[in-house]
Amino acid sequence: MSARPNEDQMTTATQYVDRLTATIPDFPTPGILFRDLTPVFADADAFRAIIDELGEHFAGRFDAVAGVEARGFLLAAAVAYATHTRLVPIRKAGKLPGEVLREDYGLEYGAAALELRTEQLPAGTRVLILDDVLATGGSCGAAVNLIERAGYTVAGLGLVLELEGLPGRASLAGRDVFSIATAPA
Repeated sequence: MSARPNEDQMTTATQYVDRLTATIPDFPTPGILFRDLTPVFADADAFRAIIDELGEHFAGRFDAVAGVEARGFLLAAAVAYATHTRLVPIRKAGKLPGEVLREDYGLEYGAAALELRTEQLPAGTRVLILDDVLATGGSCGAAVNLIERAGYTVAGLGLVLELEGLPGRASLAGRDVFSIATAPA
């Protein structure tokens, strides 16, 4: 078992994201510069730093964590476990059984929909929404709308990476939005 580095040698979550994020041109469509966080999540120290920072930033302000499919699931599950709070999945359309709320939204490169099962939490529950990348704000905005339509309160939005120059943050004006790192769009 190797010893953990002392604090002077520790890499911050931002440094990990900056160093490990892969940039893929023309994916999923021509003209899109895709930021792939898979290498960040694959590094155990980087993943721990991200989870710790997200949980610490919103400490004491949430009762449940919602993850936006798909990479938001990874973050939400880990933060919910680390903070011993409830976990709520926000899924792509058609993936949840039973009564669901649906929210359509636009992407940089198309359109999509998210769904949330109703009556999972008591009314007024403070929910922290987590996702990987903030670009246009479509998926985060849809998640906010779903949480509020379900009768819960949005405690904040936590992201690993925010793409500068896109309208994501502006589309979430008035919300507590925290991004660990930023990159040009």
